[in-house]
Amino acid sequence: MQKKSLFDEFTKVSAKAWKQKIQYDLKGSDYNEKLVWESPEGIKVKPFYHSDDLGDDKNSIIHHPESWYIGQEIFVAHAKESNRRAHLLLQQGVESLIFIIPSEKTNIEQLLAKIDLGGVTIHFNLKFLSLPFVKNLVLFFGEHRTKFFLNIDTIGHYAQNGNWFSNRDLDQKTLREILVFCSEKKIDNVLSINQGLYQSAGANIVQQLAYSLAHVNEYLNEFSGEILKNMVFKVSMGSNYFFEIAKIRALRWLYKTLATEYGSSIDCHIIAFPSSRNKTLYAYNVNQLRSTAECMSAILGGADTICNLAYDAHFHKTNDFSERLARNQLLVLKHESYFDKIENPAEGSYYIENLTEQLAEKALSLFKQIEAKGGFLNQLKHGTLQRKIRENAAKEQGRFDDKTEVLIGTNSYQFTEDKMQNDLDIYPFVKIKNTKTKIEPIVAKRLAEKYEKERLFQEGWKGK
Repeated sequence: MQKKSLFDEFTKVSAKAWKQKIQYDLKGSDYNEKLVWESPEGIKVKPFYHSDDLGDDKNSIIHHPESWYIGQEIFVAHAKESNRRAHLLLQQGVESLIFIIPSEKTNIEQLLAKIDLGGVTIHFNLKFLSLPFVKNLVLFFGEHRTKFFLNIDTIGHYAQNGNWFSNRDLDQKTLREILVFCSEKKIDNVLSINQGLYQSAGANIVQQLAYSLAHVNEYLNEFSGEILKNMVFKVSMGSNYFFEIAKIRALRWLYKTLATEYGSSIDCHIIAFPSSRNKTLYAYNVNQLRSTAECMSAILGGADTICNLAYDAHFHKTNDFSERLARNQLLVLKHESYFDKIENPAEGSYYIENLTEQLAEKALSLFKQIEAKGGFLNQLKHGTLQRKIRENAAKEQGRFDDKTEVLIGTNSYQFTEDKMQNDLDIYPFVKIKNTKTKIEPIVAKRLAEKYEKERLFQEGWKGK
């Protein structure tokens, strides 16, 4: 006897039939005016989605990791102290250590002493470009079986700081030597792309994807023989929950498509962080709600490593209390909410699949425009990308100022008795450096900065 499906007795309803029913229920009101809204990326979001809305491939090339790592950054001012802290974090549930190393004099043996290198993934964010340091690092790991990432991004440094580490030719030469050396030692995870810079400066999602693709294409054009092994993307997650899920998926799709053109089938590794752009001084506890939702978007979208942002990171020095809260948010999501138990949970959602396709298609179109005009570095040199980001950031700032874009407790539902001037450990606003640069740097800025300065000055803050 043939087994019947539960839904066999129901007639399949087309998207057209659903829309006709909705239009009937609207009693003459315009469907598009009432129920369709347009995102800042130019995507019209409908009230319902159907299998008819999907393309033929159904996003089938999008990889989703089986699970994800809980990551945490450690700024390495002193190797021994950072080693002690790393051991403590591993005991507290951290699965991936991200060491920010400001000096090439850092003692790697002290930094990694007695860490179970076979049981933890390690990332390095180097604030310098040095072949001897990389050689020492690779040779140290040669004695241990572990997965580590160097996350070198000379172009990202140039975009963020306005200058190369040395100059373009020397940086390219040093990077090539690093890539050749790592290739000989079978080290794949060398380069990274800082997509978060564009998001934090005010780029919309299509711009973030297109600029990241053009950014990585500069490396692929220059070093394709040495680096087509793996690529890391550092991604900042914004507050548009479903769009951010689709952003991660679209990024994998786009990178896979581009890498295939260079003869590679290797996927990328994505590290996701909550955005700093929408975090606030006043009503700062709301930052925890924002970062939780942003981490959820990253998980559901398929990030490999999630590194949370402490609710007070932009106005307090690093402290155990806020970092513990940030870490616990991820622990709850993974071990109590079981966000690592279902592989590719967003797959099959007509809305998210459709968003993924539209974001990818729009980003690919913008990427082609950038390439037709000389590529990413050429556009940076002439200030075109910086101008485009500024223009979009101004639009977003306008939506914040007129309260179309709401940050609860800041531009809506303010608690006017809140005082912050005596709670600032560090300067919480953009600092303008009087440094001569080759290009205009791309600068991260929070949406609420102007509003917060006004409130602080009303409190009697002196601006220091």
